[in-house]
Amino acid sequence: MNLSDIAVTTLDGRATTLGEHAGRALLVVNVASRCGMTPQYSGLERLQQRYAERGLTVIGFPCNQFMGQEPGTNEEIAQFCASTYGVSFPMMDKVEVNGPGAHPVFAALTQVADATGDAGDVAWNFEKWVLGADGVPVARFRSRTEPESAEVVAAIEAVLPGPS
Repeated sequence: MNLSDIAVTTLDGRATTLGEHAGRALLVVNVASRCGMTPQYSGLERLQQRYAERGLTVIGFPCNQFMGQEPGTNEEIAQFCASTYGVSFPMMDKVEVNGPGAHPVFAALTQVADATGDAGDVAWNFEKWVLGADGVPVARFRSRTEPESAEVVAAIEAVLPGPS
């Protein structure tokens, strides 16, 4: 499964694809600003800073499907992420991750199984997928798994294109 050709829109309205990050490992995360797990933005930003030079890009996809925890406009989301967590990684337009309106990126990612072998719908905000530099998903982590946990870091380090 290669997600590189799927059209996405950035938080500021620019049309692009995940292929814009070709040759880089990706950590794709569905995010929300008013969730108990919102502090995970800090760990995501630290991963971006720690591994960017080795070829990692964290990409956030805001989603309002879980108890309305991302109600803001794109501008409000951008402001919140920058001012509260110093987010420097790319943020995409607010999307749906489940159901008939699921964005094609998540329609594909939900086919990826987690460590227990479970695939299917996104259960909550801050689920994470690691994609290799070839655009192929290699790991899925559920919401409660912290971004800087040993298993997420190991999955990222296994697919980084740059030298250690």
